[in-house]
Amino acid sequence: MTIKTARKVQIVNIRNRGKAGEELVSLKVEEDCDIGAYLLADTTYSSGGKVSSKLRHLYWFPDHLVKKGDFVLLYTGTGTNRVFKNTLGSTTHAFYWQLKVPVWNDDGDVAALIEARDWQFKGVK
Repeated sequence: MTIKTARKVQIVNIRNRGKAGEELVSLKVEEDCDIGAYLLADTTYSSGGKVSSKLRHLYWFPDHLVKKGDFVLLYTGTGTNRVFKNTLGSTTHAFYWQLKVPVWNDDGDVAALIEARDWQFKGVK
């Protein structure tokens, strides 16, 4: 049996790859949700052509409500998170990873969007 779930957020594209301070991942919100339930990871393909489970960089979005039709931008570089109306009349939520180096700099890079519906933590002593 195959279980299909509708994605609340979709990856649209990766722009300016390899350019520190300029590269960004664009996401489109398909259903009202909290973007803080999502993580974006940089991975690559395995030798068999499948997406690798080796995550090299990981960004966990902060808790922030977004609505269907909104766009979410994740800039690799530094900046201040902001929200603005875009030219399409919808809202864009811009987040900054605060990195000084590019993430999407290799031909085999893959952006993986992960929804973390349930998680836990424990401090290490």
